[in-house]
Amino acid sequence: MAELVLSALLPVVFEKLTSVLENKITRSKRIHSELKKWETKLSLIQAFLEDASQKEVTSKAVKQWLNGLQHLAYDIDDILDALATDAMHHEFTNESDQGISSKVRKLIPTCCTNFSLSTRMDGKLNSITTRLQQLIDEKNSLGLIVKDGGQKSRNRNYQTSLVDAPSIVGREGDKMELLQKLLGDEQCSQNFDIVPIVGMGGIGKTTLARLFRNRNYQTSLVDAPSIVGREGDKMELLQKLLGDEQCSQNFDIVPIVGMGGIGKTTLARLLYDDQQVKDRFELKAWVCVSDDFDSFNISKVIFHSVGGDKNEKFADLNLLQAALKNQLTGKRFLLVLDDIWSEKLEDWETLVAPFFEVAHGSKIIITTRKQHLLNKLGCDHPYNLEKLSHDDALSLFAQYALGVKNFDLHPVLRPHGEGIVRKCGGLPLALKALGSLLRTKTDEEDWKQLLNNEIWMLEDGGGIVPALRLSYHDLSARLKQLFAYCCLIPKDHEFEKVDLILLWMAEGFLHNSTTEKSMERLGEEYFQELLSRSFFQHVPHKESLFVMHDLMNDLATFVAGEFFVRLDLDVKKDVMKTGFKKFRHMSFVCETYNTYNKFKAFERANSLRTFLAMPNAVRNSWQGFYLSSKILVDILPQLPLLRVLSLSRLYIDEVPECVGNMKHLRYLNLSRTNIKHLPENVCNLYNLQTLIVSGCKRLITLPDNFLKLKNLRHFDIQDTLLWNKMPSGISEMKSLQTLSNKVAVVENNDFFISWLRNLKNLQAKIDIVELQKVQSARDIQEVNLSQKRVSKLHMGWSNVFDDSRNEKLEKEVLDALKPHSDNLKDLNIVSYGGKVFPKCIGDPSFHQLTSVSIWDCRKCTVLPPLGQLPSLKKLEIRSLNKVKVVGSEVLLGTGIAFPKLESLRFSHMSGWEVWSTNSGVVDVVFPRLQELEIVDCPNLVEVSFEALPSLRELKISNCGDGVLTSLIHAASSVTKLSIKIISGLSDEVWRGVMDYLGAVEELSIKKCNEIRYLWESEAEASKVLVNIRKLEVDNCSKLVSLGEKEEEEDGCNQLTSLWILELMRCYSLERCNLPNSIEKLKIYDCPLIASVSFPTGEGHKLKSLEIFNCEQLLEKEVLLNTSMPAMLEVVSIDRWANLKSINELTCFIHITKLTISGCDCIESMVELTCFIHLTKLEIRDCKSMDVDSFGVWPPILGCLQIGRLKKPISKFGPQTFPPSLVHLELYGGSAEEDDVTGGSQLSHMLPSSLTTLRLWEFEKLESVSKGLQHLTSLQHLEIGDCPKIQDLPEELLPSLLSLTIRGCTDELKEKTSRRGSYWPRISYIPHVVIY
Repeated sequence: MAELVLSALLPVVFEKLTSVLENKITRSKRIHSELKKWETKLSLIQAFLEDASQKEVTSKAVKQWLNGLQHLAYDIDDILDALATDAMHHEFTNESDQGISSKVRKLIPTCCTNFSLSTRMDGKLNSITTRLQQLIDEKNSLGLIVKDGGQKSRNRNYQTSLVDAPSIVGREGDKMELLQKLLGDEQCSQNFDIVPIVGMGGIGKTTLARLFRNRNYQTSLVDAPSIVGREGDKMELLQKLLGDEQCSQNFDIVPIVGMGGIGKTTLARLLYDDQQVKDRFELKAWVCVSDDFDSFNISKVIFHSVGGDKNEKFADLNLLQAALKNQLTGKRFLLVLDDIWSEKLEDWETLVAPFFEVAHGSKIIITTRKQHLLNKLGCDHPYNLEKLSHDDALSLFAQYALGVKNFDLHPVLRPHGEGIVRKCGGLPLALKALGSLLRTKTDEEDWKQLLNNEIWMLEDGGGIVPALRLSYHDLSARLKQLFAYCCLIPKDHEFEKVDLILLWMAEGFLHNSTTEKSMERLGEEYFQELLSRSFFQHVPHKESLFVMHDLMNDLATFVAGEFFVRLDLDVKKDVMKTGFKKFRHMSFVCETYNTYNKFKAFERANSLRTFLAMPNAVRNSWQGFYLSSKILVDILPQLPLLRVLSLSRLYIDEVPECVGNMKHLRYLNLSRTNIKHLPENVCNLYNLQTLIVSGCKRLITLPDNFLKLKNLRHFDIQDTLLWNKMPSGISEMKSLQTLSNKVAVVENNDFFISWLRNLKNLQAKIDIVELQKVQSARDIQEVNLSQKRVSKLHMGWSNVFDDSRNEKLEKEVLDALKPHSDNLKDLNIVSYGGKVFPKCIGDPSFHQLTSVSIWDCRKCTVLPPLGQLPSLKKLEIRSLNKVKVVGSEVLLGTGIAFPKLESLRFSHMSGWEVWSTNSGVVDVVFPRLQELEIVDCPNLVEVSFEALPSLRELKISNCGDGVLTSLIHAASSVTKLSIKIISGLSDEVWRGVMDYLGAVEELSIKKCNEIRYLWESEAEASKVLVNIRKLEVDNCSKLVSLGEKEEEEDGCNQLTSLWILELMRCYSLERCNLPNSIEKLKIYDCPLIASVSFPTGEGHKLKSLEIFNCEQLLEKEVLLNTSMPAMLEVVSIDRWANLKSINELTCFIHITKLTISGCDCIESMVELTCFIHLTKLEIRDCKSMDVDSFGVWPPILGCLQIGRLKKPISKFGPQTFPPSLVHLELYGGSAEEDDVTGGSQLSHMLPSSLTTLRLWEFEKLESVSKGLQHLTSLQHLEIGDCPKIQDLPEELLPSLLSLTIRGCTDELKEKTSRRGSYWPRISYIPHVVIY
């Protein structure tokens, strides 16, 4: 702490103090005099800090004194910053003054212009002076003395590997000679060679060595070969993962238990990435759970990991898990649940509900510090990961400290190293941290000092591993400050380096007047230093993302002390009661609904500098979070000293007006919000350095005075419409680095060329459109884009192909836009107007290029030679209508063509006729192709392939039957086949295709209207469809039944692998025979089906039955069928006109979800008490059903949707719902006239346990101000299509998380507006939708 105040805070304060003293605005005698006093007193205090830094480790009083000093330093900095900002404003105002106003200003005496400032500051200045004197007085009682010397010897401990290369003189020759040794490949007796540098002390050995420092050194240590002492653990666990032991369910649990930092995650990652594991499991997912066991978020991550649609949104956990179950059913699945803290069995049971239909042999790896949950799960023998043995620990330590695996070359250091290793207790994280600390130190004295440090002996270490405290203690003061700030990052939160650096810069941590390096450059170097010392870690397989280990996060929280607070989801109640005024920096983990009460205490935190939203969302997803508007209106205006304000991903539609008054603000992040404009007063933020509006899709204009933001350095407008809205004078903002991933060429090419020229040499993604407006390729060539290291490049021309297009120029432009070949990974070309592509497209020198998309290039007659791109994994060709032949011109070369291509898609190729890979030039084509899709290629008739050995997924749509036949002959390993609108696909042709479907597990057939029967008999089908698990037939208008001879083989049970059958919109379908292996049956909108047959006997597995709009189907065919399995869990019956009774459902006692809807003939409801497992019940639109038949409700019912029955809900009578009921939807409208006008008529249907209530289509409902008062647990209220509703339950509003009113009166709209009577209560609610 003392080091922090001494070396990080006070120099900044002194520098600001000197600067402010020179400003005219502080020339009043009162202000100037006080500031001079501060300077004197601070200098006096500074002299005692050397002693304080040594005593604070063991003295709480000294630590408290230093905390007081740091608070005071913050307050002084705030005042000095305010004075400097006023001076800046004064300067900008003078620059803009013109004419008479300027002359009048000059006539006013300076004393008069300073009067208000002096008066305003008077109390604050006196308070600071008094507090400074108190600190000086207190130092005597603490026994603090002035210490000279000692600092020099300490400085070595704070050396880093940061080197200012331009300032190193006379070592060019040494560097070149050593570079030859380092880069050479001389033979030696071992796999590594030693390059020693010898010289007298102070001659520059360390400085020279640092010139060669590999900043990515630490990343190689996560590679499997360099992980020490875990070979036996890995082999033993591999046996468990790859084994096929019998268990009571289809998946088995493999738990890894151990203390924090011992290497559980590292070991799990080794297993997850092992090639044998990759080969065994069809689907894999990794979820970092941590201490917030959120089943919804965990399930969503798993869903996305196993191929679920990332754009699909789910209203609740049930819908999400149903979709997840569909993805997993029948697949061998590996899941890693990393770092579980929850001990609740119900958390586990909720999460694993979709996993029970996975293929046998699936595994779930759990890493945890706690064994309590495992005991409940019956895991009596978890794998306990032990600490490293002494020898393994010593080897790991040596790798990090010395870069080698032992101490053979450093025998003098070995005894000290062994002592340090023993104190680390075999904990890998501690060994890495301390090894990294000693990496640049080979002086024996440094190792002794670390071994004998008194931190090892501290009894109260705050639960922090001493070795980690030592690694922190060894940091320079600046690095300590930067690391402590990282306590604002939630545990397991993945972050980008640049995001953290911009925050550090905004807080003033990167200011250094002694170097010419930019703040961004300094931040980069500091970050790399912390990374190299294991304070940060790379996120596996996500090269741009980083994370902090939990123990490092705990360390940051410990050392940050009372100046920082992070509002996690499980924020402790005692934290909320503390004095928030002392906090200077705050971050909060975004929940779906962020309430006012969570932030209420911050009304008093008017010294806060940081208000940082930390969205707990999947990176690059568009998930947003709701925020109570009262926070923006009541709390933000009370935080005038903010330097950092982030409202990223919060659903706000306007920037709070108070933001323009935050004159200290350096960092404003509004990314992925719904804002439409930036208020004009934002241009008064003279200190603003970073403005982030990326992903603000509705933001289309900038404020008129945007150019006043003269200190703006970073303006991120990625994924917005601002890329062509820049003000004309923006080039005058010399410090500005506009980060836009898109630019449009305009008639005047100057801005476009300037944009290209100003691109960083390392750029993630650029998107250039309207390229047909480029007037000359020469200007682009002069920019030399080939030196820009772009990873993603999109180039687009107009989709209008008229006479104005210049084919020759467009080819030159495309060639000139060739980026550096080392970095390009993703290339997208749209509407290019040339007939051929330049040679650079397909050049194998682009060895990193993994994805290529070429769309809508309508004049092209030939594809570029993409076959020799060595790393290409994904290729999409769309709407190249003049291409007739795809053949040898694409392959080009010899050997293997498309060696790594995994996904290939052709679509909308109306002129394409021939596809041949038999060129005779290359030996092998598409050896790794896994996914192939051909869509809308109606003229493709000739397809010639030898083999597609790796193809697993084949999709063909709107093509002839010859395409299907040719491809399926070449790809007998396909496991997922989807066909749609295949002309000429008769029964005979289809059965010829079936002979090659032995490996197919999922089969989808849509709009193939010539097929009448899929197979002759089930017995014949079972000979070829031996692995079929899921069959979907949709919109095949002539399909009569699955088998032609179904009537003759009633009860046949041959297709034993078929689990899921979905028959939809097959309007000629008459009957369906089912094997008893079916677990999920869905028959949707098949109006002629009259028969559904189950085989006789036992062994049925049907668990889910959904029938929709099947008018001819008789209840005896299904519900009265004696062969119907009793294990049903999900039943959904909708618009089944002939269904008169559902009493037969009582034998299905395992049902968990039941839907009865649109069945007008049903008069009574089945007795519900037998459904002891039922959690969700929907009964709607059954006009003959009498509610009196319901009786007692199921004991664990959680969700009920009911209404539009015979009687209106007001006449249902008193109901006794179970306490488990939390979600209720009531529907107005009934066979009898609905008379509900007020909430009181519904209160008998509203149990106090409700958290969600939805009222729909009550046409006479006028008031809900009464009847809902007892719903004290209610969180979500939705009222829809109740056109006469006039009021709301006022007392409930502040506690709601969401309120939705659809189709209400104008009167209610006025009451709920910002000027209305309800607004003071509605403003508490995070999510409000009223229309």
